Amino acid sequence: MKRRLFGHLFAALLVSSLAWLTVPASAADEAPDALIQRLTTEALNSIKADKAVQSGDFDRVIALVDTLVMPNVDFKRMTASAVGPKWRQATPEQQQRLQEEFKILLVRTYAGALSQVNEVKFRVLPMRSSPNDKEVVVRTQVIGRGDPIQLDYRLEKTPGQGAGWQIHNLNVMGVWLVDTYRSQFAQEINTKGIDGLISTLAERNQANAKKG
Repeated sequence: MKRRLFGHLFAALLVSSLAWLTVPASAADEAPDALIQRLTTEALNSIKADKAVQSGDFDRVIALVDTLVMPNVDFKRMTASAVGPKWRQATPEQQQRLQEEFKILLVRTYAGALSQVNEVKFRVLPMRSSPNDKEVVVRTQVIGRGDPIQLDYRLEKTPGQGAGWQIHNLNVMGVWLVDTYRSQFAQEINTKGIDGLISTLAERNQANAKKG
């Protein structure tokens, strides 16, 4: 059940990020809930038209993630939060490897959920924030065949050139994605260290690749 729900979550992340290449420069001033609403609306038709993505074609999905999702997700922050305090002790090379393996893990685990995108709709709920907030949660619902699924995006507004909102965590039905992996990663780090976690992620990704 939890994997299915997080599958919806990751699919929604891809959906909500697909339209970023066509976002105008004024998007930096756009309210985060309006941004999520517009992006999901614009992106749904794009995903529905891409049968390779819906079928879970890994090469196609990873290309989509690299091109359309990663520029709009603070994935370094997401990985660091999942790794926990030991992240600061990792070398730059280890941090890069952790990000790479974590990204592949997420894509391989949840890419299959994209096949369900034709069956779902998204609804953005009223915001609970002030205009001056730099970090917000945009609450949405994934509406499919069963009961609506809670899906929340945590975003931070980045300063300077290219400023805009970036996703750094997601919550489905009260469970935050980063928190779920933090407990798993902590066990590996405590017994095997950072290199041990990297090896475990790489082995898991290789095993998932063999399964297809």
